[in-house]
Amino acid sequence: MDDERVAELTGLPLADARHAKTRAFSEPGLWHGTDTTRAAFVAELAQHGIAAREGGRFLTLSFGQTKADRMAEIIASCRPRVTMALGDAPNDVEMLEAADYGVIVANPHRPPLPPLETESAGRILRTALPGPEGWNRAVLDLINQLNI
Repeated sequence: MDDERVAELTGLPLADARHAKTRAFSEPGLWHGTDTTRAAFVAELAQHGIAAREGGRFLTLSFGQTKADRMAEIIASCRPRVTMALGDAPNDVEMLEAADYGVIVANPHRPPLPPLETESAGRILRTALPGPEGWNRAVLDLINQLNI
């Protein structure tokens, strides 16, 4: 996709869309086929070691690593007192569940994630506000709650 198409699909300003295209570990794209052909496509990719995960707007391909895997590496390196993960799509679920606190950020572009296992225990919360505003409010509320 060119920068203009990324900006159109994401609502990002053109300069941010250009920056968003700089990827190191995954490649997003749009699926235009049927659910049946998508399942076959995903299965074929898996045979070559490529994982396909549903993101906030795109089908994201990577070589098997998840956001939870990357978070685990950062935790092992930095050893934080508390971990917090924020996300809005199926490809965020493992990361949200692995953190001390997970936040599902409202996303008006897709149906909300179904209830997660640790949500009833209060480890995973949901924002009412979408996008950056929801992210910001959740981070500030947790900092306040934990008296950090």
